[in-house]
Amino acid sequence: MQILLSLSIALFSGLMLSRLAKLVKLPAVTAYLVAGILVGPYLLGSFGVEGFGFVSMENIKTYSLLSDVALGFIAFSIGNEFRLSQLRKIGKQAMIIGIFQAVFTTIVVDAALIGLHFLIPDKLPLPAAIVLGAVASATAPAATLMVVRQYKAKGPVTEILLPIVALDDAVGLVLFAISFGVAKALISNEVDIISIILEPLLEVILSLLLGLVMGLLFSFFERFFHSRSKRLSMSVTFVFLTVALSMLKFEVFGIHIAFSSLLVCMMLGTVFCNVCDFSEELMDRVDRWTAPLFILFFVISGAELELATFKDPLVVLIGVVYIISRCLGKYFGASASSKATKCDPNIIKYLGITLFPQAGVALGMALKAETLGSMGTIVANITLFSVLIYELVGPYLTKIALLKAGEIKPEEKVSARQLAEKTE
Repeated sequence: MQILLSLSIALFSGLMLSRLAKLVKLPAVTAYLVAGILVGPYLLGSFGVEGFGFVSMENIKTYSLLSDVALGFIAFSIGNEFRLSQLRKIGKQAMIIGIFQAVFTTIVVDAALIGLHFLIPDKLPLPAAIVLGAVASATAPAATLMVVRQYKAKGPVTEILLPIVALDDAVGLVLFAISFGVAKALISNEVDIISIILEPLLEVILSLLLGLVMGLLFSFFERFFHSRSKRLSMSVTFVFLTVALSMLKFEVFGIHIAFSSLLVCMMLGTVFCNVCDFSEELMDRVDRWTAPLFILFFVISGAELELATFKDPLVVLIGVVYIISRCLGKYFGASASSKATKCDPNIIKYLGITLFPQAGVALGMALKAETLGSMGTIVANITLFSVLIYELVGPYLTKIALLKAGEIKPEEKVSARQLAEKTE
């Protein structure tokens, strides 16, 4: 009863706050994170009544399985953006820009935070600084796409933005897997070629292979069913199964073998959407089915925010340095690479600004980083802090950039309810 009550309160609070967020033109994910803070241990949960909010951080950890599943579906959805038909249209420009700006952002943030580490080593350990650099590479596809679709933006910036956002997170996941392996090696004091280079690379390669196999099996078994409900059930089954298999860990000849659930599920979605001829419709149905799950994921992520951490001005300083250095990396990385590939002047000038939003995938990386212990907690808190800031201003800046590029046209918006009333 307590678990169901906590989840229902979390879901209800997220939904109601999203209505308030809409009135002030803020993205829904911001509302979900704020809802998590409200029902978390520092506010509603502080009354200590089991079931009415999350009473402690230990209580929140009991919902980790829910977060793991949500991350699986988020990565599965990202894989849907890598259809070969779309990739052929992307061209060399989008591929170069997508990879370069992600790597460049990681380098800029790593340089800034590693420099800060030498000033305040007790507050910002080196492993945390390295992992945060990889987290910085990720962009929020949902927030960016929301702005594009809401205002029906069209033009050179929009056309290259959408594939870059999808590619950005894929590159970010690879960078995170490598950085996470380096961080683990530094924490364990086993700084050798196997733990720093071989194991992270094996994790990436094996994760992609596992995702490939699961994607092919998924596409094969999906064809035995014709009803939409059973196909949807099979989709959910394979995401669950893939998340479970990605949790496997074992050792072979002294080499630790592990998988990245984000990479595995992303590959699962990529293979499925390219092999199965009815995947597009099914992926759309999966996205609708997972909507409540994603709300709970963001609310729980917000509840995990250690507000007490931000009483320390040095921790706030780390967050500010992270935000500023990431914005600089995104803007100049996108600008330099788009200029080198001879893109449209508007792309060179405005693309970087549209890449500022950060949410789902970054939160997933932060959640994974928590397995590093206290250092992982620093990564999670800085990421959650920055996501709140980015989600408050990121979508608005995206809108302004597309307006300046002349890709958003003034248009009267009509809700579905108003449309129904007019029809009647």
